[in-house]
Amino acid sequence: MASMLVHAFRNVPTSVSRAAKLSTRLLSSVSHTHSQAAQATSKKTLAKPGLRNVVLVEGVRVPFLMSGTTGLLTRTNVPKADVEYIVFGTVIQEVKTSNVAREASLGAGFSDKTPSHTVTMACISSNQAMTTAVGLIASGQCETVIAGGVEFMSDVPIRHSRKMRKTLLSLNRAKTIGQTLSLLGKIRPDYFAPELPAVAEFSTSESMGHSADRLAAAFGVSRAEQDEFALRSHALAKKAETEKLLKDVIPFKVPGRHTVTKDNGIRPSSVEQLAKLKPAFIKPHGTITAANASFLTDGASAVLIMSEDKALAMGYKPLAYLRDFVYVSQDPKDQLLLGPTYATPKVLEKAGLALEDIDVFEFHEAFAAQILSNMKAMDSDWFAKTYMGRTSRVGVPKMEKFNCWGGSLSLGHPFGATGCRLVTTAAHRLIKGGGQYALVAACAAGGQGHGMVVETYPQK
Repeated sequence: MASMLVHAFRNVPTSVSRAAKLSTRLLSSVSHTHSQAAQATSKKTLAKPGLRNVVLVEGVRVPFLMSGTTGLLTRTNVPKADVEYIVFGTVIQEVKTSNVAREASLGAGFSDKTPSHTVTMACISSNQAMTTAVGLIASGQCETVIAGGVEFMSDVPIRHSRKMRKTLLSLNRAKTIGQTLSLLGKIRPDYFAPELPAVAEFSTSESMGHSADRLAAAFGVSRAEQDEFALRSHALAKKAETEKLLKDVIPFKVPGRHTVTKDNGIRPSSVEQLAKLKPAFIKPHGTITAANASFLTDGASAVLIMSEDKALAMGYKPLAYLRDFVYVSQDPKDQLLLGPTYATPKVLEKAGLALEDIDVFEFHEAFAAQILSNMKAMDSDWFAKTYMGRTSRVGVPKMEKFNCWGGSLSLGHPFGATGCRLVTTAAHRLIKGGGQYALVAACAAGGQGHGMVVETYPQK
């Protein structure tokens, strides 16, 4: 695995927002590690004739932090002259840095000739950033792309109410003092009520937590099952952290404060403690609580993606091949969080693989109820026939292969950054366990989802 050098970029423009600064500091360096040419493994490869191999060279992230705790600033660098494109994902956008990828790349010292753009696709925004990079490389447009994602939930933009916005815009157009005074006289106390960003569906006006509660009820997922899965996530994350398996985490020095070295949302507990928590959304009978749902998180992630030929020519030892991927969409009300159920069979069929061929599963854990509901949907012949147009069930991943180093419930979920964490973790787990294939899957707001097959790079 390529080693990592950390460079500080001191001259960050003061106009760049916190999220942009976070991305700026994360565009981190990967040093050259000389490697031997790829050697064949005992299993078949998913390389396709006439299609360029795209590889994940390295992935990094800052420690994921519960929003409102510690601020985030990280740094990375890659040989800047070789980076041809930068694409980042984000969800809660700051108006002043709506193209956070561009602001971050300029702030980090990349050439102003390096195109950069920002994508948003809710919780799979950095998934979209990565597959955009794959497309650019596979089509021959680029050889080297940095993809990533960022979210800074501790400082989200808060808007004036619509009434106040309308009044302020009208004031800007007022031509006389009389018109100005007339408009000011219409302002009422309720005009000052702010509009806070909500984790809710525009099309249904329903929060994701409410959707998860309804999904749990529909699939008969109990509160006890959810709490047990949440405990599993935290216990596995703590074990992985203790054993230093989370190799993508890079420490950083918060200016004027301490150095942050690890995720701060990992909190192993007990069934008894979790059972004491009250429902967070549907009260008093809901089953979603603060403990079995992912928490609001600050964080950023980045991956260096290259054509295999370019990576080897530069002396890198890639972590993995990025293979087939799919995006899916379904009903945003009743099936909002079932993206993995739909994406899993579709991407497996595209890759010519079966569920049993997968050595590592990395699924996004928005809620314990969401994961468990997906498991029940994937294990249901009725659901497959009724909603998916399939003759039989998808099948269920074996738990000994599933999210074995924790997941979003314990590590955290910065909306725009989670996808890169999933893919990088999948690659490291394949290397650690000697596996060949990983399947990454995630749900997202809007009833959308993503699935990707990752193939380990020959390690000999």
